[in-house]
Amino acid sequence: MKSCDDVRTCAMLLCAGTGSRTKLAYNKILHYIGKKTVLELTLEAFAQSDASDLLLVINPADEAAIKELSAPYENVRLTYGGKTRTESVRNGLKAASDCDVVAIHDGARPFVSPSLINATIASAIKHGSGIAAVRSTDTVKEAENGNLKKSIPREKLWNVQTPQTFLFEQIKKAYNDVDGDYTDDSEVYSLAGFTPKIVEGEYGNIKITTESDLFGFMPEKARIGTGFDVHELVEGRPLVLGGTVIPHEKGLLGHSDADVLTHAVMDALLSAAGLPDIGVLFPDTDKATEGISSMVLLERVAEKIKTAGYALGNISAVLMAQKPKLAPHIQTMRQNLSNKLRADVTQINVSATTTEHLGIIGEEKGIAASAVCMLIRSESESGI
Repeated sequence: MKSCDDVRTCAMLLCAGTGSRTKLAYNKILHYIGKKTVLELTLEAFAQSDASDLLLVINPADEAAIKELSAPYENVRLTYGGKTRTESVRNGLKAASDCDVVAIHDGARPFVSPSLINATIASAIKHGSGIAAVRSTDTVKEAENGNLKKSIPREKLWNVQTPQTFLFEQIKKAYNDVDGDYTDDSEVYSLAGFTPKIVEGEYGNIKITTESDLFGFMPEKARIGTGFDVHELVEGRPLVLGGTVIPHEKGLLGHSDADVLTHAVMDALLSAAGLPDIGVLFPDTDKATEGISSMVLLERVAEKIKTAGYALGNISAVLMAQKPKLAPHIQTMRQNLSNKLRADVTQINVSATTTEHLGIIGEEKGIAASAVCMLIRSESESGI
């Protein structure tokens, strides 16, 4: 019997989805969880495992993005998937070569651990297969026409996950011999006459499938912060929002450039990290910051957040202004903020609203902004 050291294992990551069930406008593997995408988190787990090679089965539309994200990892190859999961696996098996064992894994299961991956590989070497699965924790009933008939003994029930790992020649034969479409590799393996072997899985090894899954977890040591700012509109000042100069007959009055959006974002970040707000850090009595760009102050705040040991999860900000129309400038604001925070633009959302001519905002006497952010305890020395 070969040991893990004598076996060449190919990890096949299925990444050819479209994100339709999550209601994203892009493939869910490109969605950010904190500073990293779902794909990067999955790749990191397999890069730390006993897998020798990584084969990504992808949607051609995502090729450029996936190539960029996977570039830092060794022994990564790409091949195109099909219209169904079964077609994607078949394409992947054709593209895989020179391997003894193949670990098939859903690219949208980013929380799998290297130890679980290795356990399925060891099982495949010993038994021909290693199927990650967890015992069902719910009571399951058999029903007919909407009526409950009987309970199914829970001790016999397992929820199947991935990775599902097999001796390469066996799973290749199974997919060649068995027709039809399936959502589970162990079923194809079983229909071909082989016996799938369970490996105790992990309840945290969830698959991101629906919209609720995107919000069904909270990273460990996550912290939430809020920020708010409002400034008076006056003549003779430029209107600066999110580091962008907006054409308007009035600008915001303040000690710095009075960029209310960036001020709200900074206070949200500082609030989440448990640090003093910008009024304390950059008081309006300090001549050194008089007229300063808030983008410069944002860089300083970013350094403080990094020093405090946090990485940016995401920011959601709202601008409140009766005039001017801000929608045409939103994307530039998001990009400016992401550049200074060394974050991906998808981690920062900015929207704009009016107050329907009510209050000082509606009377065009001022502009306000609010922001909420999530920070995650960082284990690296990189930017926030």
